[in-house]
Amino acid sequence: MLPKLLTTSLFLFLVLFSSNLKFKLFADAATEDSTDSKTPPVTVKGNAFWITNTSSSTNTTRFYIRGVDYQPGGSSNLTDPLADEDACARDVKYFEELGINTVRVYTIDNSESHDSCMKILQEHGIYLILDVNTPTSAIDRDNPKCSYNADYLQNVFATIDEFAKFDNVLGFFAGNEVINNSTNTYTAPYVKAVVRDMKKYLKARNYRQIPVGYSAADVSSNRLLTAEYFNCGNDSDARIDMFGVNDYSWCGDSSFTLSGYSQKVELYKGYSVPIFLSEFGCNEVVSSRPFTEVQAIYSDKMSGVFSGGLVYEYTNETNNYGLVQIDPDNSTNVTILQDFTNLQKQYASVENPSGDGGYSDSYNYSTCPSYEEGTWEVNITIPEMPTAASIYFKSGAGQAYGTGLSTESDCVDDDDYDDSSSSSSMISASSSTVHTNTSSIISASSSSIINKSNSTSKSNSTITTHASITSNSTIITRNSSTSNTTITKHGSSTIVNTKSITDSIISSNSADKDASATASSSILSSNSDSSGSSTGTAKSKALASHNIELPMIIQAICSLLNIFII
Repeated sequence: MLPKLLTTSLFLFLVLFSSNLKFKLFADAATEDSTDSKTPPVTVKGNAFWITNTSSSTNTTRFYIRGVDYQPGGSSNLTDPLADEDACARDVKYFEELGINTVRVYTIDNSESHDSCMKILQEHGIYLILDVNTPTSAIDRDNPKCSYNADYLQNVFATIDEFAKFDNVLGFFAGNEVINNSTNTYTAPYVKAVVRDMKKYLKARNYRQIPVGYSAADVSSNRLLTAEYFNCGNDSDARIDMFGVNDYSWCGDSSFTLSGYSQKVELYKGYSVPIFLSEFGCNEVVSSRPFTEVQAIYSDKMSGVFSGGLVYEYTNETNNYGLVQIDPDNSTNVTILQDFTNLQKQYASVENPSGDGGYSDSYNYSTCPSYEEGTWEVNITIPEMPTAASIYFKSGAGQAYGTGLSTESDCVDDDDYDDSSSSSSMISASSSTVHTNTSSIISASSSSIINKSNSTSKSNSTITTHASITSNSTIITRNSSTSNTTITKHGSSTIVNTKSITDSIISSNSADKDASATASSSILSSNSDSSGSSTGTAKSKALASHNIELPMIIQAICSLLNIFII
């Protein structure tokens, strides 16, 4: 009996060793892919952005944003520019001509694949800053409490699920100009709650810690108060990682002093996270914009506080801010405007400041501003995340429904969700273990864009469809390979074929141990990216980070050995 036991033990040891070796190789491959990339991940240290040079993992370079805001079609013809491979291929050559390294996109369709466009951008050294909101799924400044709900967060998390795998995602914006005057500062705690929820979701799903920030309107009465509020408090998850300012104060051939840039450098001095101009480029000029502010933005006069900026905007829409004109009848026909040429010359004429540009990593986070009637009317704590949204931290956001639906009016209290009994069901969906309470809510997402006339404009078309998942239903993750599951949506049921799982398999999710222990079979979950077309790097990182849970493996080995001994 002993030789048989030793043989079995040796066999199992070799299996475990080879598995760990395989995952180590995956991790090494992921690291190699990342360091060879033209867009190594951007990180935050102190009040600046940094990238690690591909030649040495210990050699970092300060990163300055040189970019444009990119949403062809604007709000009048809302489309997802990153889901259109032909459009990406068309525009990226103009990005190269401009000499930019970053684009900001205000809205996407999170149910579409973005692999092709993100690869095109990556191959040309272009990073993405992405707003996670849409015109009908966002914090509504008229009713922030109602619009901050589990359906809304599901849409935000589904967008994160889609984009977290790309190394060239520089950051996410949790909101854009939600506070746009002195009368709606009461919205701030709800936006800050979204920042917290996004950062916690990134951690819970074991994603790269992509910077999360807020893009602020330049409101004179509260510009500093807004910056301080989003960077204050003891909860680091609720503090932003970066702060964008939409600033149009430099018009025409102004100057560092006349434009007010010098005062803003003084105003934000000592701010502990990176600040950049998330929109700039005043068009109150006689003809074309000269973009002379570029000389100041990338000088050592500003680099101790600011880390570059993004020009509003790439395509010319009705508001006349564009750099190029796209023929509406023939989208392959692109006309370069004088603004494009002027910006191209300005970007080419100025280099980034030498060294670290006067950055600091010794600043402390801000002190929360006090309530001031008529100026800063914030006197509540950050709201707790809706209980019904906590399921997504374990299972992922699930199905992304794309554009066309609204969550802003889904005003549901936690009491309306039945959390009293947990009727969890387990499936293997895109290699993640999914649990649901007896009642969860999934809403479909929609699209948003800023129509710049120095104010925020919302789409007039709002379709509200509330999909409530009934008792004992299951949330399906995107591109799920599982089948034989009942999906209840809008009151109807759809049955899809599932493969049966009968073998005893190890679950890698420690949170599911209790549910798995009493079952006759467990589920092997690799926690790989839910998208079927994820890159090799993303898959390797996922496998390396949480494919094997050693205590459960040891338990399984002991059980098998016990069988052999008997």
